[in-house]
Order: sequence, then structure tokens, then C-alpha cells
Amino acid sequence: MAAQEIVENTPDARPSLRNEPVQARSAARLSALLDAAAQIVDEIGYERLTTAMVAERAGASIGTVYRYFPDRIAVLQALAARNLERVLEKTTNEILDPKNETWASALKAASAVLIDAHRTEAGFSGLRFGDVLDLRPASLDRTFNSIVSDRIVDALVERFGFTDSPEFRFRFETAVEISDALATRAFARDPQGDEAFLQVSRDVVTQLLAQDLGTP
Repeated sequence: MAAQEIVENTPDARPSLRNEPVQARSAARLSALLDAAAQIVDEIGYERLTTAMVAERAGASIGTVYRYFPDRIAVLQALAARNLERVLEKTTNEILDPKNETWASALKAASAVLIDAHRTEAGFSGLRFGDVLDLRPASLDRTFNSIVSDRIVDALVERFGFTDSPEFRFRFETAVEISDALATRAFARDPQGDEAFLQVSRDVVTQLLAQDLGTP
């Protein structure tokens, strides 16, 4: 999936790019701009990021930045979109992997993807999917956490044959919100994550979902 796309089959979540890159060179240039933005978010936070900083860090002209992004918010939207895209692909692959024989082990593996993103993905911990700043495009009436939740439920239903229902999806989305809040707290002052908060996150989610999925 191309870096500028947010989620397959979620076209309304696409950020507003002035020009969609259609050649490999343009796609690489866009990726470099987002990499630069991610580094800046890691260093000084998303609040202080400017398009000029992104251009300087990427070794590009300010005109190149504005070729793709109308303003700094669009840069952050695209970065949040890339975070979402990467995490969704990895978590879905983990849940569908036959090595995870139970729903609990599949979710533990999916949780490890998110934790690893906090630890290793530049800009992820400070921005995550952009919900922290409500960076959703105006056309999108769902949070990115809601999109994550639905994609994981889709994978669980496919992998383990669970009965799908609006009630199940609501409880799962609640679990995702709890997990996200605890993970944010875990990484607030520790770049590796406070393991006590991370363990509580795993325990709470498992206990909450056991009501629908049964004892793992």
C-alpha cells in the first residue's frame, strides 16, 4: 500500500494532498517529508512543528513541501495516516497468523505491534494516529481508534469465526480506547514504556473481551 494512503477501503480518511505522487521518485520524496516530520515530532512535539522545519530536515525546498501539503496540519494528518496504515497492516497480519492459536495470543501479538510502534516508530508516541489532536479529515466522522478497532474485529471474526454484532464491536472499541489511554500513560515519561501500565492494559482488555469471546 502506498505511503500516502491511509487505510485500504477507507477513502474518506485520506488526508488532503495537493498532489498525489504517481511516480516512485515522487512517492520517495513524500516519504522523506513524512520521515522528517516524524523526527521533529519526536524531538519537540507536534505543536511546534512547522512546514519550514520539515523542509529543512528533509533537505528540500519549502516549495516542495507545499507541492504536497497546503499547511502544517495536512503534514500531521498525513503522518497520522501513515502511522495508522502501518499499524493496521501489522496487527492484522499478527491476528491472522496461524501461530497465534487463541484469540488471547492473537491480541497479545497485536498489542506487541502497538507497543513496538511506540518504542521504535519515529513520531508515533507523540502523535499516534492523530486522535490526540483530532487530526481526522473533516469528511471522516469516526476516530482513527474506531477504524483500528473495526479492522481488528474483522480479522478476529475471519480468523476465529466469532459472531459479529454491533454490541461486540462497541465493547471491543471500548477496549481499544482503554488500551490506548494506558499505553499513552506508559510512554508519557519512559521511552520504553512503563511495564506496569502496559500489563494492566493487557489484563483489562483480556478480561473485558472474555465476556464475549470466552475464557482464553
